[in-house]
Amino acid sequence: MVRDPLVESIHHVSAAVVTADGHLLARAGNPDLVTYWRSASKPFQLYPLVADGGVERFGIDREMLALACSSHNAEPMHRTIAARWLTAVGLSETDLACGGHPSLWPALADTMIRDEVQATPLWSNCSGNHAALLGLARLHQWPTAGYEAFPHPVQQRVATTVAEWSALPTDELVWGVDGCTAAAVALSLRGMARAYAQLAIAGDAAAVLIRDAMMHEPYVVAGAERLDTTLMEAWPLRVMAKTGAEGVYSAALPELGLGIAVKVEDGDSRSAPLALVAVLEQVVGVFGGGRSWDFAPLERWRAPEIRNTRGAVTGRYEVRGALQRV
Repeated sequence: MVRDPLVESIHHVSAAVVTADGHLLARAGNPDLVTYWRSASKPFQLYPLVADGGVERFGIDREMLALACSSHNAEPMHRTIAARWLTAVGLSETDLACGGHPSLWPALADTMIRDEVQATPLWSNCSGNHAALLGLARLHQWPTAGYEAFPHPVQQRVATTVAEWSALPTDELVWGVDGCTAAAVALSLRGMARAYAQLAIAGDAAAVLIRDAMMHEPYVVAGAERLDTTLMEAWPLRVMAKTGAEGVYSAALPELGLGIAVKVEDGDSRSAPLALVAVLEQVVGVFGGGRSWDFAPLERWRAPEIRNTRGAVTGRYEVRGALQRV
């Protein structure tokens, strides 16, 4: 961050750009950095339910699949879809292990404060993800209690899935607890990027359903004023992007067969969207094969201004450095 005339803070970024067969094409920092994937792992948390027949068993539609992969704003449509999930799997809001919290969208969070809204679990940005995990328990007739904890069969099934898609042994995965109470997996950025690259080109029915749901329902995946949504709307059916907490982003480019993983090493959430846009700009410039990619809708994430409480510009965020081809 630059506050003229000084650089006021520096946030180092590591990134990996990987093909579906695991070839590292480009990197920044340490592509083998092991960190928690956080919510960017959600497509792979959903995969077991879809692969095991949950869509047919519960009548899950495309919006519901997108919400299961989301870190949503808790706008009315998001809460409505989450409620549909619970109805479909025969459970209620009290079965969700996640707690409520203010919306990730500042405008809605301010409204919640003004209107004294009490955030219940449906308001959690992870409510769709938790409903899908509960659906997996119901599908296999496993206990729903404790579904969020790593020893539970639900999380063991998720662990196997993450290992398969990242091409990493299960004993190389590290497990902690996410902010939403669910088990959180840590792995290398290279492994994350490979999983997204594989999801970008996979032809099996479950993967296609998940990929298409995210790309066809970008507003469900995040919401107003969020990079995930803006990016997938700007590049329809050409990109799949998902944020994670603590400076994590993952993305897939189906046309190029590439996966991307980004981590702002100090966890600065302001810097992560800027880092992803900068990485995407370099990736499509080098590996895009002359295709046209419109970055105009992403301008606010290129060098956003910093303003004081009177609205005067006092500085800006800048992305410096470049990917190194491998």
